[in-house]
Amino acid sequence: MSFSFPKRSLVLGILGACSLLQASISHADTYPSRSLTLVVGYPAGGSVDLTARLLAEELSSRLGQSVVVENAGGAGGTIGAQRVQRAAADGYTLLLGSTNEMIIAGMINKAVRYDGQKDFTPIGMIASQPLLLAASKGSGIRSAADYAQKLRAAKPEAFSFGSSGVGTTLHLAGEMVNASTGTTAMHVPYRGVPPLVSDLMSGQLDTAYLVLSSGLSQARAGAIVPLGITETHASPAAPEIPPLADTPGFEKVDINVWFGLYGPKDLPESVTSTLRQALDSSLQSANLQEKMQSNGATLYAPGMNAAEFQAKEVDKYARLVELAKLQAE
Repeated sequence: MSFSFPKRSLVLGILGACSLLQASISHADTYPSRSLTLVVGYPAGGSVDLTARLLAEELSSRLGQSVVVENAGGAGGTIGAQRVQRAAADGYTLLLGSTNEMIIAGMINKAVRYDGQKDFTPIGMIASQPLLLAASKGSGIRSAADYAQKLRAAKPEAFSFGSSGVGTTLHLAGEMVNASTGTTAMHVPYRGVPPLVSDLMSGQLDTAYLVLSSGLSQARAGAIVPLGITETHASPAAPEIPPLADTPGFEKVDINVWFGLYGPKDLPESVTSTLRQALDSSLQSANLQEKMQSNGATLYAPGMNAAEFQAKEVDKYARLVELAKLQAE
């Protein structure tokens, strides 16, 4: 009787496949085995960066590995998003994504080469923060009702509103208010929040939309006049500022900026599950809740379906982009 043995190449191939399978199983069992990078598409100091740094502390304690925040600012957050889109789908490079780069940017800018819904793995929603409509002290505007009355009585585009840039959530909030109240305040885009706040305080600008945390201290100091927030309920961080929706004519105003945790496309389910568990546990942290609320944000409930939430947001912002007559360039 004679025996035939498999060819050497076949044996090596089988051994190689077994090694890869074993490595994959080992990876799933040990993830994470080294530090993680949490990418922020904005410079340090803003609301997205602050959210990332607070969350990184919580995730680190739950994953048993350091989570390092990396600022990759530029192009309205899209540079950071592209950095994560192109990263290896191993769970070690994540994105702290916000409304602008995950939803709006792709609708108005043809240079954006990713799809916020198809090219990332949504891990979970983190928090939202309302916007603040504020007026300069010299504008003579003292309330939301006063704002609408003065705009309706004035010539078209006699009043201006500022935002941190064309197509941002702040810009679209102004267009939403214009449509809701039947007014035509003229949009003045700025390159970032600091010059926007400066011109509002000096009276060079009539009104502006700010992320609540960017304007709350100035409002409480009396440097600007808070007219209302853009969510339909009062913010726990500033209960003294009423929602715009409480004023007749503003009932349809409901917009905010939100933050979510994302990985590259095709993140392994075992890794995604580990990250979701760590995120859900973090969202229940009293320490995180307190720090986020003190900065104007409200945490989402653990277990929220990020994909379903984002799909609804796409529909909402598509209507706003059309309303603002913004076309991809």
